[in-house]
Amino acid sequence: MGHAGAAAAAVRYLRAAPGPVEALPRPELRCVREDERAPVAPGEFRRVLGCFPSGVTVITAPAGAGEAGPAGFACQSFSSLSLEPPLVCFLVGRTSTTWPRIARAGVFCVNVLSAGQDELCRAFAVSGADKFAGVAYEPAPVSGSPRLAGATAWVDCTVHAVHTGGDHLIVVGRVDALGADGPQKPLLFHRGRFGRLRES
Repeated sequence: MGHAGAAAAAVRYLRAAPGPVEALPRPELRCVREDERAPVAPGEFRRVLGCFPSGVTVITAPAGAGEAGPAGFACQSFSSLSLEPPLVCFLVGRTSTTWPRIARAGVFCVNVLSAGQDELCRAFAVSGADKFAGVAYEPAPVSGSPRLAGATAWVDCTVHAVHTGGDHLIVVGRVDALGADGPQKPLLFHRGRFGRLRES
């Protein structure tokens, strides 16, 4: 399908979804030619950007018609975006097999993982497996997306807009409900390893 086709397919899914969805024009994308050196080597890019620690989330969506169960994937690239209106965003690879299911649902829940949920994160990072096998969850109050037990916080959203960003899509969500379920410390990721906050 290619990157352009994947982006177009995502917009088609969103146009068919109920609710307000903003389909913005796609920016011009330029790939590095075979005879042209990439400005930054991918390995060096990962090494340097890995110096920036991040939290870890699992993005979930309810099962659609004809689907055996809900959808979900592990995501480090999550951020708050706007206070008025309340918006958040996450990034997902264009080759993701989970993203089309989230796009069709038109809703999602961000689960901020807590320290000690390393294995849960690894389970949701695997492609093609039954990621929800043995995982405790309940439906988020507005979208019905899985709200994972033990997560330190959750954000229930409707897909608001999708933008292209190189080999990823930038998904903007309108926040419909949210909560922090306890004093758990968040799970952190830094230089390719999980970590946690230390008591000061």
